[in-house]
Amino acid sequence: MLRQDSDAAAASDATEKAFAPAVIKAAKVLDALAKSPDPISLADLARQVELPKSSLHTICATLAHLRLLTRLDTGQMTLGPHVMTWANAFVSRSEITREFFAAWDEVSVLPQETITLSVLDGTSVVYIACRNGDRPLGVTFRTGMRLPAPYTATGKAMLSTFPDDEIRRLFGTSWPPALTPDGTPTLDAFLEEVSGVRERGYSIDDGEVRQGMHCFGAPVFDSSGTRAVAGVAVSLLAQETTAAMQEKAGQAIRRLADRLSERMGASSF
Repeated sequence: MLRQDSDAAAASDATEKAFAPAVIKAAKVLDALAKSPDPISLADLARQVELPKSSLHTICATLAHLRLLTRLDTGQMTLGPHVMTWANAFVSRSEITREFFAAWDEVSVLPQETITLSVLDGTSVVYIACRNGDRPLGVTFRTGMRLPAPYTATGKAMLSTFPDDEIRRLFGTSWPPALTPDGTPTLDAFLEEVSGVRERGYSIDDGEVRQGMHCFGAPVFDSSGTRAVAGVAVSLLAQETTAAMQEKAGQAIRRLADRLSERMGASSF
């Protein structure tokens, strides 16, 4: 095992040496800021990216000058506004986001409710398109928002298209902290839930992102195969989610996912 770890580290070092080290370090800083739900101090950031404070200070000063990082009055840091310029440019050129809105117009799924589109990034989901509805959910979904995949309807839906052994490898021995008391407690419990998603054809977030909100999701495919490339979800107030409404929402989001998959070139879904 030590030999394997040593070989992997050497391969990683060789890869980094083939590229500009300063860019790789800056990307690590931006990734750490993107993953943190709260502003982060220089000391905590240094521990996360494993860089000395002296080097990190220069990197952060440069990123702040470029408006890629914002330094608060407390000295803590968050992502800066210029990041959104890149994010919006990516989203505007993304085929799947264009097709998402086109498919929603065609299917007209629950027009008063909140509809989201997200993709997997490791063990998280990143929201790449949102249409917030008229009902107050207590949370506003936004482009670029990142949440732990096992607690979201889209994450559950996308992961349901992975084999169980791959899901185990993905999470390893680290299970993400729950967002609410209703969060799925363990990987084994999640795998049982994923089995139900496969049978139903849609997933359920029963207050795991926010208590009082229920979300129903379905996987989206393209022409590449049977693994989801994205997930769509609809969010409702828990007090309105009767058994009949759950089935209606689940089937509606399934229709939207199927239509989007069709537009993305999937031969079957």
